[in-house]
Amino acid sequence: MTAREIIIAIAGILIAAAASGQPRDWANFGRYSKQNDEIAGHKVNAVFMGNSITDNWARLDPEFFSSHGFVGRGISGQTTSEMLVRFRRDVLDLEPEAVAILAGINDIAQNNGYISLENTFGNIVSMCELAKAHRIKVIICSTLPCDRLSWRPEIKPAEQVKELNAMLKDYADRNRILFVDYWSVMANGNGGLDKEISGDGCHPNIDGYEIMEKTFLDATRRFKW
Repeated sequence: MTAREIIIAIAGILIAAAASGQPRDWANFGRYSKQNDEIAGHKVNAVFMGNSITDNWARLDPEFFSSHGFVGRGISGQTTSEMLVRFRRDVLDLEPEAVAILAGINDIAQNNGYISLENTFGNIVSMCELAKAHRIKVIICSTLPCDRLSWRPEIKPAEQVKELNAMLKDYADRNRILFVDYWSVMANGNGGLDKEISGDGCHPNIDGYEIMEKTFLDATRRFKW
């Protein structure tokens, strides 16, 4: 996808949001506006782009982020379309050394309506391409195991999560991008999260985040955070 195609895709997302009557700040630019201004010009090792999983992570274990020069830019409930729209402000403008992208479960949950896995994958690829164009190292993280969605119980997400992760892993391998595989070290036999590390089978608790932290730091050892 060329830069022109990415711009056209983002414009289409914004037009669709306006037509649907969504609030003006559809992608929630305001959520991190103040924090972004405060750290402008400061060294950032990595931005963690994501949804509630990243949002809760930074809230439950802020020391993990601050001690490694990481900043969390997760927003609960967001899909990859919303993340792509705010990617410039919440990632590119911070000029980090790297970006870690963890996304996809809310697309599968159809938080903003149906979106195919191919288009979810395409949104993540677009974020990767934007980062690479700005000489920011890309880290693709697997979507976490999830076998039930408390807010959308009619959707059974486990197989779609596995399929999306396979697409992301293949893309990462073909493009020499680091892939952090949380799924393999956290999934139970149903493709979800055990109750010891999650209260709802989808969102980690602090014990789950400790597994993710070790997995992430082991996989990114070469970065010398």
